[in-house]
Amino acid sequence: MQSPDAPSTRGTSAAPTVETATPATQTVPAPPAATPTAPTSIPVEPDTLARAQACDHQAFALLYALHKRRIYSLCLRMVGNVAEAEDLTQEAFLQLHRKIATFRGDSAFSTWLHRLAINVVLMRLRKKGLSLISLDEAMEPGPDEGPGRSFGGPDLALAGSIDRLALERAISGLPAGYRLIFVLHDIEGYEHNEIAAMLDCSIGNSKSQLHKARLKLREAMRTYPRREGRR
Repeated sequence: MQSPDAPSTRGTSAAPTVETATPATQTVPAPPAATPTAPTSIPVEPDTLARAQACDHQAFALLYALHKRRIYSLCLRMVGNVAEAEDLTQEAFLQLHRKIATFRGDSAFSTWLHRLAINVVLMRLRKKGLSLISLDEAMEPGPDEGPGRSFGGPDLALAGSIDRLALERAISGLPAGYRLIFVLHDIEGYEHNEIAAMLDCSIGNSKSQLHKARLKLREAMRTYPRREGRR
């Protein structure tokens, strides 16, 4: 990626101390399941990170190559639109270019970048005026849901071996508010109190929309094989 020139804020002789996590295998994010999964840490050589912080464009290009796929996948899941996800991925790395010197190694670099990307997406959604579905609406059962549903109950349709493509399509088909909270909680592993703070909503609203998102995904996963079979 062609990064814009930015003023040098650090000298090459004063590279910051970077905490490195235990090396992990580089993977594409696993299909979301019914339980939260924290972002997988991608190891970054301290020298590469230090050079990128010192405005070394080759080092920054290496960081981009290492992380662009995961950041794009995150953006796509949050907004459900390919063109917008590509734009948000570029914006996330532009923000990284501006802010990389502020990274101090308190967490894995990939975790820090992940949070930066989430903030970029949330800022875009706020500018677009995304309004979360009201608590009353989210708590009200639909005609086909019936009584007895409870938060945190077994989600059998989302457990075990599932078709990844079907699940990705089902997630992209969720209403924006449902999709956002599902991604943050069940895929990214944020707690409801953290999501409530991010989205400026109540914890109860976050829980109720996650519940509704799971119900919609469960129904989508039930009907997907039947729809495919008729083609």
